[in-house]
Amino acid sequence: MAMDDEQQNEHGVLIAWILGIAVAIAIAVSLVTGVMSGLGGATAKAPEAAPAAGAAVIEVDLAPEAATGPGYPQGVRLYFETAKYALAADAPAQLAAIIEWARTEPSARLGISGFHDKQGDAAANAALARNRAAATRDALIGAGVATERIVMVKPQEATGGADDREARRVEVYPVR
Repeated sequence: MAMDDEQQNEHGVLIAWILGIAVAIAIAVSLVTGVMSGLGGATAKAPEAAPAAGAAVIEVDLAPEAATGPGYPQGVRLYFETAKYALAADAPAQLAAIIEWARTEPSARLGISGFHDKQGDAAANAALARNRAAATRDALIGAGVATERIVMVKPQEATGGADDREARRVEVYPVR
């Protein structure tokens, strides 16, 4: 049984409609996956997320001087579970004031420093600290902080302190 021109057009429209829905679903899944990895649920073995396209993230060896005083928000310390780089559920609330400042202050710049301890493999610890800092960076960018306003500090080893969680932290702070 042969199809006439009208039936073939209907068939083509149906295929185009189905493909359009499939593409929309794929985009939605990608967005949800990106948001979830930035806000939590990932482990240290997942790859580091890339910065936004066309934007360069500055990475330095030494932490820049923190900006303090009137007009600057308090720095934030985010703590992570052992061997994880997923942000805690309360991270967005902790970051809210510094995000608002970075989005509205024309000269705002933020430093992000990830820390680790001496125990275990040094390379794995540095990668975990870098992934924690990257997850934090991605949450800031996702909240509207411009990528070029962020200065990433290479992973640092935590020294001193009896509290193990101090070694599993990322600091976010205004810089000069």
